[in-house]
Amino acid sequence: MSPVCRHAAAWLAVIAPAALLAGLAVDSRWGWAVFAAGLLALLAYHVRHLARLARWVSQPVLGRVPEGSGVWDEVLAGLHRFERAAARREEELTEALARFRRAAQALPDGVVILDAANRIEWCNRTAETQLHIDARRDLGQPIADLIRDPEFIDYLAAGEDASPVRVQRGDASLVLLMISYGRAQKLLLSRDTTQAERVEDMRRDFVANVSHELRTPLTVLVGFLETVRELPLDAQRVRDYTGMMREQAARMQHIIEDLLALSTLESAPPPPEERVRVAPLLDRLRVDADALSAGRHQIGFSGAPGKDLLGSEAELFSAFANLVSNAIRYTPAGGKVSIAWQDRDDGASFSVEDSGVGIAPEHIPRLTERFYRVDRSRSRETGGTGLGLAIVKHALLRHQATLEIASQPGKGSRFTVRFPVHRLADAARFSRTSSS
Repeated sequence: MSPVCRHAAAWLAVIAPAALLAGLAVDSRWGWAVFAAGLLALLAYHVRHLARLARWVSQPVLGRVPEGSGVWDEVLAGLHRFERAAARREEELTEALARFRRAAQALPDGVVILDAANRIEWCNRTAETQLHIDARRDLGQPIADLIRDPEFIDYLAAGEDASPVRVQRGDASLVLLMISYGRAQKLLLSRDTTQAERVEDMRRDFVANVSHELRTPLTVLVGFLETVRELPLDAQRVRDYTGMMREQAARMQHIIEDLLALSTLESAPPPPEERVRVAPLLDRLRVDADALSAGRHQIGFSGAPGKDLLGSEAELFSAFANLVSNAIRYTPAGGKVSIAWQDRDDGASFSVEDSGVGIAPEHIPRLTERFYRVDRSRSRETGGTGLGLAIVKHALLRHQATLEIASQPGKGSRFTVRFPVHRLADAARFSRTSSS
């Protein structure tokens, strides 16, 4: 029996005897009057508390459950406890939803929650960026109105049994996957595969280029070997053929050495923080440049290094030497090659400028790709492997340096390496320390 019923029964147990006594002592009408008055008092008591409860139920306010007296105090206290328990559950659900949204925001993939009609209910910031949607403005909009790609529309119609679909959003390539959950909701997941596809394209190009670069000298070697073996040749012809075979073998050796050097740069740990003395390094470059040019070019050096570099001397010399040798190889006889070092407030720079054939603007962004050549025939004539600038790029990246390229066809090129301040050390102080 509920507390209210027990309370009413107790009141009736008091009113009925009182009314009976009044009827016996005075008159039956007085008995009925006492009984009616008791019932009216009981009814007024409950109506007053019911009115309070009705007003609160019509406009409930958390923490404002009305207070009661007597049996209603117990009833309303139970309601208050229920309200507090409901508030705790709501806080827990709110926190769980907040944790879910924080986790979804941290995901590297885009997440969009859709209803049964494929309308947007929520999305994370990654989805906003990848799918070009606005979490507030586009709330409630059909996803098909925002991603108007025919393949995606077909994917929505096919349901989740269909394979993930690829779409293009601006310069990004995305893979979209739909997953149903709950009764009618769906998750649309988006993953940016642009970089992965670019790496895969580079891998395929790399394999194809390596195969092509090695196939050419191998074909020449095999041809000469068959000629020497099958035809009667005089001693001079044999020497000529073996000399050309040696050249092709040396070319393959250079390609393999550059490939190994590039692989080492890509997989090696960060370079050591060793002091690299710039002045002696530039002197070595001067000697090598003069030897490679053999007097065919005007080679100039400028700049008095007041700073030394921190890093790997072998890697830095390899990068600088590649830039110098490229300038000499692609500059016709009689041209100029200028090599300069400059100390700057924001770091230091090493530049190589030539008056050679120059490079068209469309080729410049791809110059540091493996085996990329502006003119393949000229590259082979000059003995290049197509890996020199790729080696330069990776060696500089390991030293937080940047490579800037400026060129005009027919007027020459300028390659500038810029080092940040934290890669520099005072050369004069080192000289004094080393001499002492």
